[in-house]
Amino acid sequence: MQNKITAIILTLNEEILIEEAINTVDFANEIIVLDSYSTDKTVEIVKKYNVRLIQRKFDDFSSQKNFAIDKAKYDWVYILDADERVTNDLRKEILEAVINPNNVVGFFIYRTFYFLNKSIKYGGWQRDKVIRLFRKDKCKYNGNLVHEIIDYKGEIGFLKNKIGHYSYRSYDHYNNKLNHYASLQAKELYRKNKKVNIFHITIKPAFRFFVHYIIRFGFLDGFPGFVLAVQHSFGVLTRYIKLWLLYNK
Repeated sequence: MQNKITAIILTLNEEILIEEAINTVDFANEIIVLDSYSTDKTVEIVKKYNVRLIQRKFDDFSSQKNFAIDKAKYDWVYILDADERVTNDLRKEILEAVINPNNVVGFFIYRTFYFLNKSIKYGGWQRDKVIRLFRKDKCKYNGNLVHEIIDYKGEIGFLKNKIGHYSYRSYDHYNNKLNHYASLQAKELYRKNKKVNIFHITIKPAFRFFVHYIIRFGFLDGFPGFVLAVQHSFGVLTRYIKLWLLYNK
């Protein structure tokens, strides 16, 4: 049990991505797919594989992931987003890490982000890292609806190889995902009784563009870097428009 891994994949209408996601973690001793009642062919596809399919209504990412972690049979858990891919080198490193963890209870893994068929190297994406491999008895998710964090008891290490992060299949898919995140963030702010003011709809979106495109050198990624900066700026604006609408529904 100590050196065995449960891989967990969260899904909601991931019929395009789910097969490759399952195959990319076939090194795990157990695979759990936690589905939020997909309305496409996701569930139908998952049932073709030797995985544990569990369905649960989505409330927030932390609760979803913690629910799946509690169902895991094995001590080590690897969390995979459906749009992430594990390279062969990373696969070998993961298997070696759980055999000789050296008292480490979890590992940060850097991600290589792809957008419009281009590897994005700037705009802040070069520092994108997540805890994906961890001991289930030492780590739990906590935090916001969107940007959840892991609370851990012990030392966290780093793996050398990166995850391939193919988050946005197309421009429209990218917009839809940002809109979904904006809705979740607006609900989180509403729950905290945060109010909207002129700063949120003018300065904050403009500053987000400036940070991504100038300060974090997004312009070095060419046109895709510009699109990302614009869309993240618009995502901030959308978040506060949706928050305003919650107060004025």
